[in-house]
Amino acid sequence: MNEIYIKKIAAILAVKEWQVENTINLLDEGATIPFISRYRKEATGSLDEVQIEVIKDQLAKLKEIDNRRDTILKTIEEQGLLNPELKSKIDNAHTLIELEDIYLPYKPKKKTRATKAKEKGLEPLASLIFKQQELNILAKAEQFITNEVPTVDDALQGARDIIAEWINENERARNSIRRLFQHEATIQSNVAKGKDEEGIKYRDYFEWEEPLKRCPSHRLLAMYRGENEGYLKLSIEPDPDKAIEILEEQFVRGVYDVSEQVRLAVKDSYKRLLSPSMETEFKNAAKELADEEAIRVFAENLRQLLLAPPLGQKSVLAIDPGYRTGCKIVCLDAQGNLLHNETIYPHQPQNETAKSIKKIDTLIDSYKIDAIAIGNGTASRETESLIKHIKFSRDVKVFVVSEDGASIYSASPVAREEFPEYDVTVRGSVSIGRRLMDPLAELVKIDAKSIGVGQYQHDVDQNKLKGKLDQVVESCVNNVGVNLNTASKHLLTYISGLGPQLAQNIVDYRKENGAFNSRKDLQKVKRMGDKAFQQSAGFLRIANAQNPLDNSAVHPESYHVVEKMASDLKCNITELIKSEDLRKQIKIENYITKEVGLPTLKDILNELAKPGRDPRQGIKVFEFAEGIKKMEDVKVGMELPGIVTNITNFGAFVDIGVKQDGLVHISQLANRFVKDPNEIVKLHQHVKVKVLEVDAARKRIQLSMKEIN
Repeated sequence: MNEIYIKKIAAILAVKEWQVENTINLLDEGATIPFISRYRKEATGSLDEVQIEVIKDQLAKLKEIDNRRDTILKTIEEQGLLNPELKSKIDNAHTLIELEDIYLPYKPKKKTRATKAKEKGLEPLASLIFKQQELNILAKAEQFITNEVPTVDDALQGARDIIAEWINENERARNSIRRLFQHEATIQSNVAKGKDEEGIKYRDYFEWEEPLKRCPSHRLLAMYRGENEGYLKLSIEPDPDKAIEILEEQFVRGVYDVSEQVRLAVKDSYKRLLSPSMETEFKNAAKELADEEAIRVFAENLRQLLLAPPLGQKSVLAIDPGYRTGCKIVCLDAQGNLLHNETIYPHQPQNETAKSIKKIDTLIDSYKIDAIAIGNGTASRETESLIKHIKFSRDVKVFVVSEDGASIYSASPVAREEFPEYDVTVRGSVSIGRRLMDPLAELVKIDAKSIGVGQYQHDVDQNKLKGKLDQVVESCVNNVGVNLNTASKHLLTYISGLGPQLAQNIVDYRKENGAFNSRKDLQKVKRMGDKAFQQSAGFLRIANAQNPLDNSAVHPESYHVVEKMASDLKCNITELIKSEDLRKQIKIENYITKEVGLPTLKDILNELAKPGRDPRQGIKVFEFAEGIKKMEDVKVGMELPGIVTNITNFGAFVDIGVKQDGLVHISQLANRFVKDPNEIVKLHQHVKVKVLEVDAARKRIQLSMKEIN
């Protein structure tokens, strides 16, 4: 293992080198991040998932730099230009930018103005001018006149082209201009010619300028999108006069005619070569940072959404509301199985209100429904109002559920596989009902990008986005754990160490052999090797198993520890779990061994106190304000209940029940400075907001959470 990698990563994370080394070894052995963070705390010094992810990412970046270094060394060596000094310089470069700057003079080029001038024999003249020691440069230039270089001006122009390229390839020059871009570059945005009306949605950026380093990610991505769609023209640059002045100080010596030639070359080099090169570099770097921030925001929202409170195993009636096409109804049992489906037409134009009420009432009794899930799309408020006016014979809670992504799920291969005999409307209603029962189990079936909690998710690097979102889903699924006997193939896929094929094999095993009776039975599953079992077993639960530890987060490799604890206290494991008094008698230090340390023992005791505990909080019923169903009902000054639907860097979007979410700008979240909206609000949080502005034409509602009673 490369010790330099370990030292660098340990310094970045401010942790011990042995922690980094052990973590890299575990990753190289195929261990997953959830497994390492949960079950290998002794080896890593209790590093969390975020720290382990940083180690993994930094290791990949360092390897990428070394791979590029090897390619550059090989290319220059093949040119016969690699000397010990240059090799040392390349070996000691720490970033890709440093490497590329060193490589630039040796990089194979297409035909440039400089290469053409060199072919005409003008390089000696360029060298003479660049030294700035020849006073009569015009006389010298005459010596280079040929058929291809007919005049003195042509000779001087060719020489300046060569000098301009030398300046562009000069490391010191590039670093000077790079520093200037870094500290003083501004991003300017202007409307593209003739696009004033067509690009009206980008009106805010028709004449916009601000320091690049202060431009927030959401604004940068908005401008980039406008440029990609052809409505905006963007430029990134510091004061060009200042840039040229920096270069002149570096390259121009004296006030002679020959020095003026260098001065002209400097200006040309900056405007034609250096400035465009740096603009591209900083555009890409700014985009990369903006992508990272947008992906971070999306990932945090997704985590909150996936870990949203579940209703649990209850019988649910789910409604996908609509007007003309009716409300699609499904009844689901406590396991989420579809029992019944039909369509009612309580709203315009049919207005079969009484008939619809009677039908719902009958279904509630027939299927012993515990809760009703109403999609939050078209006709949601009207349907909710209708339901709440029905007097049921049993206690039935009513919830409004986000439909984001439900239509994508309903038309997906996953949905067709689950419900081949039903159309998309029925599948969509089932998804709404199951989301209420267990958001995590249902949402893993949908492409995370389609769930509707992102910020410019279609504008960012799609590979990085997918990698991060997959990691979040894996983290959430393993954090909660899944029931081995009821989990879908899609949910099992995200369990540590499994993947699609083993997940399918588990489902096939259940069909052929019935429910799993113990975690040991997992080893009978086709292709379930020792490694996969080790990685996955701790995250899989078996309710009512003979060994109660099979329904806990205690890993099978640690069962012997619990058995020893129970034996020492002269009780069995079930009694140990049930009795807090017995657990208090455990002297944890007595069970420390080479393999099992204090972190694992503490985790075991915590798990024995609440075996198989779901870390998600309980769900709460939410109610919108009466009489507020469309934008026209919303007036400035109103204080309304709302539910947070999306969180961005610039604020939070809140559903107040009018089919158009309002924005609580970050400056309106609290009576103090707020750096990150997540400090104040969480996804699906119930909040009270005050209406500041209603812009019906632009479909915008401005809200505030300041000074709310």
